[in-house]
Amino acid sequence: MSEEVIMEEHKDDQWPDSMEGQPKGLMTLFFSEMWERFCYYGMRTLLTLFLVKSLMKGDAEASLIYGAYTGLVYAAPILGGKLADKFLGYRYAVMLGAVLMAIGEFLILGGTEHMLLIGMGALIIGNGYFKANISTIVGKLYKDNDPRRDSGFTIFYIGINIGALLATTIVAFVGETYGFKYGFGLAGIGMLAGLLIFWAGRNNYAAAPGLDFHEAGKAKAFGPFNWIQVITVGSLALIPLCYLLIQNNSLMDYILVGLFLFISYSMISAGSKEDAKEKVGIWRDRMIALVIFMVINIAFWACFEQAGTSLTLFADRNVDRGIFGWEMPASMTQFFNPFFIITFGSLFSVMWVKLAKIGKNPSIPMKFAFGITQLALGFLITQVGYQFVNEAYQVPLLTLVFLYMLHTTGELFLSPIGLSMVTKLSPKNMAGTAMGAWFLSFAIANYVGGKIATLTGGHGDSGQALTAAQGLEKYTSVFSNIGFVLLAIAIIIMLANKPLKKLMHGVE
Repeated sequence: MSEEVIMEEHKDDQWPDSMEGQPKGLMTLFFSEMWERFCYYGMRTLLTLFLVKSLMKGDAEASLIYGAYTGLVYAAPILGGKLADKFLGYRYAVMLGAVLMAIGEFLILGGTEHMLLIGMGALIIGNGYFKANISTIVGKLYKDNDPRRDSGFTIFYIGINIGALLATTIVAFVGETYGFKYGFGLAGIGMLAGLLIFWAGRNNYAAAPGLDFHEAGKAKAFGPFNWIQVITVGSLALIPLCYLLIQNNSLMDYILVGLFLFISYSMISAGSKEDAKEKVGIWRDRMIALVIFMVINIAFWACFEQAGTSLTLFADRNVDRGIFGWEMPASMTQFFNPFFIITFGSLFSVMWVKLAKIGKNPSIPMKFAFGITQLALGFLITQVGYQFVNEAYQVPLLTLVFLYMLHTTGELFLSPIGLSMVTKLSPKNMAGTAMGAWFLSFAIANYVGGKIATLTGGHGDSGQALTAAQGLEKYTSVFSNIGFVLLAIAIIIMLANKPLKKLMHGVE
């Protein structure tokens, strides 16, 4: 899951007391985030199959809707974080987000495309408030240089992946076995559980600064309304905008490309100004390096995020999911990723520390290259599975097991270092802009991932439905091509290792 740990370093955080163990508020936030992820991934796990099987969308159209939705989900925290910082305070922002997400899930129960798009709009805006700010509260539990911080965020990250694991098992099973509406409803109940835990445990994290409404938020906006009220109502008004962007997703091409070019230019320009002010020559180069890493990040996650679209449809049609007489639901195959994250996550953390001690820790560009290589090998595993196809033109389930294992180890090479890298490459007065740019790269990646998934659609060039044999051949051919392209990208990054390190000016 692309739930790289935390939103900011929070260098100025203060915690008033010296405490043994972790702050008591951590577990409240752990379970609140766990249930929010249960809600988000529960809906996302079922989305493509719901579009194809219930709303009778074609594969390509379903993939584009999925890509636009997940792209907007990753863009929304940029706005949600800024509004909480300046006006709302973190507690209200999280609660507003939780309410909107729960409403979104329950709206989807209407079962029509119209209700689905409204529900998705509410989920997007709600996620923007919740995801951006609960991570911030975690950071606010610790003072500067508190040695408990890293382990606290590791615990919090486990909560994210437990929520994803529960969603891709329980919600996936219920949704495909008893009906999609029951799966979406269960996801909504999970969000309500997260909201209840967050509110009931509010005293546990009460010492974290920035929770309450800010003075700017309580100030009059116009008439009798203050900015908190205006933003709350305005958030509801953004739901129709999300509806239109998902429905007319080609508009996202221009919006995302325009934003990327604007932010890239802004960062490089600001880096040059910082160089002139400090009379150094490092910040422009570092901003150029960051833009390059954003492009690499887009390439990685656009392919990784095939999990919710093409790989789920592949599992549904061309994977033998029988296990001792029981057939695993297709959406449930997405659980392999969070399972492997939980299994391997701590091992990787220890590995990086040990490699650093002996001077063998790979550079940031090499870690990105190794991560993309493993992602590529995961897609190429489908060619191995193709050699063991059964009479129904299905590859063994182990094909997906090894594919997701390699995708997860690739993620662990690349994902955990991303946010840390951003804070190191950017000047302190640009940290917020740089972090927003980094999350924009995830938004673009998810949208591009939807476009990539259209290449695997279950229809031929003339529109005829593919047979199982033709479908299998098309899936494995496209996945293999993705793998080869990723290998080429990895090789280019390896060759560019030294120039990239030079641009980074000592950042490790």
